[in-house]
Amino acid sequence: MPDDAFVDVLRKMLYVSMLLSLPVLGAALVVGLVVGLLQAVTSIQEQTLAFVPKLFAIVLVFVLLAPWMMRVITDYGVELFSGLPRFGAL
Repeated sequence: MPDDAFVDVLRKMLYVSMLLSLPVLGAALVVGLVVGLLQAVTSIQEQTLAFVPKLFAIVLVFVLLAPWMMRVITDYGVELFSGLPRFGAL
């Protein structure tokens, strides 16, 4: 495999993984900040109070964005496998 093709595949893989993880991590961050602020205001220091809302937010983001995420992963897979002759694998 030529070096530039390897770097291109690696760059695209990192971009796709970042693109797919940002909505989930963003939702967990926002919910974590809101719950942390509410915990600080009310002086409630319960660990499950921080975990359960983040879990629900992450599941909600996955449910809402699953079709888009599958389309991005499928497009990347098709691009990767259709480019195999360019990489010298066939």
